Amino acid sequence: MTGHLPPLKGEAKSLLSQGHGQAPRVRALLEATRAAKLAAGFSGFGHQTIGMELVVRPPRAAVGDATNALGGVGDTLQSRRLNLDLAYLGELAEAFLFDDDAQLRDVTYREEPGELGYRVRFWAL
Repeated sequence: MTGHLPPLKGEAKSLLSQGHGQAPRVRALLEATRAAKLAAGFSGFGHQTIGMELVVRPPRAAVGDATNALGGVGDTLQSRRLNLDLAYLGELAEAFLFDDDAQLRDVTYREEPGELGYRVRFWAL
């Protein structure tokens, strides 16, 4: 996603909580995920074991802790969203790819030069 950075998980408060500081990044990821799912006619991975690759193109230095970026993407795209009222997200509340980020078993992270943005890819194992 050009022009955006991934949501970063850095506190106990859910990234999907209304008014969270990472809300613009979360919304951008949910919008891109929803559009990709619709374009591909894909409903998600359900409870399959999956892999994830996250490639970040930071503006100058590191985006932040790699584990915070991986956790932020994983938390945003899991359907397990306990005790959260996501009505404020409208149709984006259903823009998830898998049941629980505990399904992630093969994970790759790297940073590379280029225009600000990131790319995330998932696959079934």
